[in-house]
Amino acid sequence: MSVLRPVYITGTGAVLPGDPVGVDAMEDYLGRVGGRASALGRRALRWNGIETRHYALTPDGTPTHTNAGMCADAVRGAAEAAGEPLSRLNHLAAATTQGDLLVPGHAAQVHAALACGPLEIASFQSVCGSALMAAKSAWQAVRTGEAGTAAACAGEHASRWFRPHFFEGTALIDAKGRLAMEAEYLRWTLSDGAGAIWLSPKPAQGAVSLRVDWIDIVSLADRFDPCMWAGATEADRHDLTQAWPFLGPQAAFSAGAVALQQDFTLLKTIIRAWIGVYLEKVDAGRIDPAAIDHLLLHYSARSLREEIVRLLTDTGAMIDEARWFNPLARTGNIGSASIWVMLDALLRERPPEPGQTVLAVVPESGRGLVGFMHMTAVDQNGETS
Repeated sequence: MSVLRPVYITGTGAVLPGDPVGVDAMEDYLGRVGGRASALGRRALRWNGIETRHYALTPDGTPTHTNAGMCADAVRGAAEAAGEPLSRLNHLAAATTQGDLLVPGHAAQVHAALACGPLEIASFQSVCGSALMAAKSAWQAVRTGEAGTAAACAGEHASRWFRPHFFEGTALIDAKGRLAMEAEYLRWTLSDGAGAIWLSPKPAQGAVSLRVDWIDIVSLADRFDPCMWAGATEADRHDLTQAWPFLGPQAAFSAGAVALQQDFTLLKTIIRAWIGVYLEKVDAGRIDPAAIDHLLLHYSARSLREEIVRLLTDTGAMIDEARWFNPLARTGNIGSASIWVMLDALLRERPPEPGQTVLAVVPESGRGLVGFMHMTAVDQNGETS
């Protein structure tokens, strides 16, 4: 029986395409549905607290990057930060909500963009939680000795799905020319970018590394209808026989079944389910709120953070807000890429000291999922002090 090895994050990379786009210019990039300014946009921005974000396209809709290309650049950045050549990479795990193509998988596209020689790949398609699915694949590959070095990346090119032509001429536009809130709100919530981590069985020399202690992922999909989805109408999202492949692309588009949508009523219920899973981890001793030095909690909006803080405070399982770190206001919500962009920013702006702990928590509204990743900062010898 092989002995499991410790695994360390020795480098991170992040890609935020283009210049930061402020609130006054966001609709210039997204475009105006029916030529009209959004009635919901300003309100959505007040809810989510996003001040700037990044788009991988120009105001006329011309793409400046691909999802796979951004992920490849993030992996290159992580390799450089780790002081490792890409030729050392044995396992590449890639995550996204929506890749550049329906087929093949996202990891194949990222590998092609890297052009780094043969290696093992794994693709993970979900929503925000897919980042931790990819991380677990990469972590286990190194931990078991199947791979000497691995990288996990995640990327999103959400803006291309929010241009006016995705909605105009569909059932998502009402008689007054207004876009349904289930689709409109996400246009003002999601951003573009990519992030990556580099995993090794040895800590980095001359720098602090993060030992990956454990990764837990809990799906609640057997309890909920889709909460964030694309490929079906709101009414038929629970019936896979009514999904877009059965309707055909033209009929699905006309019905508004292609667009990305969110059920906000269901989201309020799922938030409580996320907290329930967290509380189970606390009760089982898996998580000690008092022992967490840095909390990286992914959330899509400032209003969601406020609700989570209230619930955690009421249950006595709150992690001191002074220990929270999230650059959402300046980077925007980048879906699956958010947690690695967040971790990269933490290491640059508030680097943990040996012995300090980092807990990454990634809730996903897709059909109800929450993931946890616990890390401990170590020195070049793998020591915590």
